[in-house]
Amino acid sequence: MKKLYVGNFSFATTEADLRDLFSPFGAVESVSVVTDRDTGRSRGFGFVEMANDNEAEAAITGLSGREVGGRALTVNEARPKTERGGGGGGRGGFGGGRRDDRGGHGGRGQRREPRW
Repeated sequence: MKKLYVGNFSFATTEADLRDLFSPFGAVESVSVVTDRDTGRSRGFGFVEMANDNEAEAAITGLSGREVGGRALTVNEARPKTERGGGGGGRGGFGGGRRDDRGGHGGRGQRREPRW
């Protein structure tokens, strides 16, 4: 069994549409269209599981780049989902001021002594 990524399809495409599109290439085990968790609207990509590797390869060859609903499909073997880190975004670690090339904190010129 091989799982395929299918991307760049119309937001109106349903799981039944994908099943119909892939079934000429072989037995389709499962189909899922990824939807936005807030709106429930399709995100324009999904996954199709084919019964065997040869049928999956035939589907990739036959459908990748094919125009469906005015959009060229992207079809390839799905990669395993990578674990995303838990916490905040961006650069990780702790924020802080800007540092300049001399190792100081983004100031202009010399560091100043504290005023006690």
